[in-house]
Formats: sequence, structure tokens, C-alpha cells
Amino acid sequence: MALSGDALLEREAATGLVTLAGYQAKNGQIPKFVDARAQEADFWYLGCIDATLWWLIALDFLDRRDPAGGLRQRHSPAIAKAIQWLEAQEHQRFYLLQQNEASDWADIMPRSGFVLYTNALWYCVKQRYGLSCGDETRANFNQLFHPFSADLADYRRARLLAHYAKRNAKNRDLYLSFVNFSFHGEEGDVFGNLLALLCGLADGEAARRTLRALDRAGIADPWPVRVVCEPIPAGSSQWRAYMSRHRQNLEWQYHNGGIWPLVGGFWVAALVRAGAQARAQAELLKLAGANALDGWAFNEWLHGRSLAPGGMRGQSWNAAAFLIALDAVREGSGAFALAPALQR
Repeated sequence: MALSGDALLEREAATGLVTLAGYQAKNGQIPKFVDARAQEADFWYLGCIDATLWWLIALDFLDRRDPAGGLRQRHSPAIAKAIQWLEAQEHQRFYLLQQNEASDWADIMPRSGFVLYTNALWYCVKQRYGLSCGDETRANFNQLFHPFSADLADYRRARLLAHYAKRNAKNRDLYLSFVNFSFHGEEGDVFGNLLALLCGLADGEAARRTLRALDRAGIADPWPVRVVCEPIPAGSSQWRAYMSRHRQNLEWQYHNGGIWPLVGGFWVAALVRAGAQARAQAELLKLAGANALDGWAFNEWLHGRSLAPGGMRGQSWNAAAFLIALDAVREGSGAFALAPALQR
């Protein structure tokens, strides 16, 4: 909304954030959804850890665009409570957030323990709000989620977690989607890997390695992007019974291999961040094509193989991600990169 160029949308961009703040839990957590008519907040089944992270990032983003509005200053008590809640989820030696299964945007995926997507956002929050131990978060992020290129950890418990991954992992070019005690995810979490680039966690070689691996997996063919490189099949040790609920998260569907135009916008922004401007422009056109299917339905997701539309029509976050991608391409320098140093 803030990037749209539409005066009404720009003015109302903060309204949803203010509403969420009004329903903040006593412990500081931000809900993922508010039913304003019923005056009821929703925190999902096993929690919604990323709602608090995105709320903090969005507040800071809007405040940087319009410092005169004083958004951060006006909401400083809610910000302090939200940060305190997140810090209570942080491991005191890894400086990474811990979470349960199915408790972020990928709401019926079995990622747990230390989750790539969540901790990319946590590092972003630390940078934007000047929180302590940001360097330690970055170092442990790379050491834990990509132990194949990292030096041997000093902390013995980190060495053990890395040992399990190094012994069993097959895909060593992407960041692991999560790391838990003795098991990890290597389905290729596209959103998490893109956020690692956009939040400044991947250096030049790591960024190139990650983008090459995503390209090899064909995540943007024919539409950007499929959100996992290899779906988790029924019968896998990581398969959960809840993934078949409503037959929604079977292979190549929903978060288990479906195509999400939402994430496609971040794919385009990451390409710009990596300096692949011509490729980003081509992918932006493909992203427009995905949203235009079925009479500009802005479908939530498409089947990863048949391309059949799934989920809800009219997804505003598809439109938002397209505007983010468009802004990044126009700026030509990764202006929407979540790392604050690159934020205009």
C-alpha cells in the first residue's frame, strides 16, 4: 500500500498495523488476524510467531518512509512489548528464535525448532531496531542453516546439530528449511531462502549459490514461484497427518509445492538485489501473467504441476507483492531489500 502511489492506500497503510496493536496480547504477541466486528484476535493453533515479526518490520518500513508521522514513537510501548515477547522465544546461545510446527505462514508444514524463514525475519528486526547480538544471530544463522560451508562451531551443541545435517543432507546448496534435534528440512523452502538474501544474511557467494540452486530447481517455471523445490511425500518421515486435512497440502499443493504469486514478488526483488536486473524484469512480466490468470483472479496459489488455481481468489497480498517487485525493478538497486542499509 505504501509503495502503490495511490493516496488513499498510502494514507491507510498504517491502519491495519494500528488495529493489530490494539489487539496485542498481554505478553506482547501480535495476532495474525483480527475480526474487527466480533472484536476478536486470532493466534492460530500452535501460535503465529511471524505475525509479530512482520508487524515490527512493517512499522519500521512506514516510519522510514514518513518520519514526520512518528509511527514508531507513537507505538513505542507496543513495540517494546513485542520485542520482549520475541526475545523470550530466543535461544540464549544460538540467538535464534525457536518455534513449534505449523506456526508461521506455512501453517501446515512440519518445520520446527529453528526455522529458516522466521529467523531471517528475526535478523531483519534486530537490524531495524538495533537489538543486541545481531552479529551472533547472523553467524549462527549461517552456521546452523548452511553448515556445509561454515567453520566448525565452538559451541558443542551447535557442532552436534551440524553433524546430523552434514551426515544426512543431500541438497547442500540451499539453506535448510529448519533444524531440530537430529532432524532437519531440505525440501528447499523458497521463501526462507529468498528472505535470507533480502535480509542481508547471505554474502555474495552464498547469494549466488542460493539463486543458482533455486534456478536449477525450476521454481519460476512456468510461473513465479513454487514455494518448495521438492514436496514432502506421504510416507516421508516428515509427513504429518494434518498435511492431508481437506486434501490441501498434498504434493505440489498449497505450501507443499504450490505456486504462490505472493512469494514471486520476493523472488523478483531478490533478483534485483543480486544485480540480475534483466532477469528480474522478465520474471516481473511472468508474475503479472500468474496474477492475470482466470480473468485477473489473483489466485492464492496454483498447483505446482497442473497449474490449476487453488485457495482463495482476490488475494490482496498478491497485488502487494507485485507492487513490491515493480518498485524493486524500477529502482534497479533492490530498494525493497529488507536489510535497512539498502532501504531508501
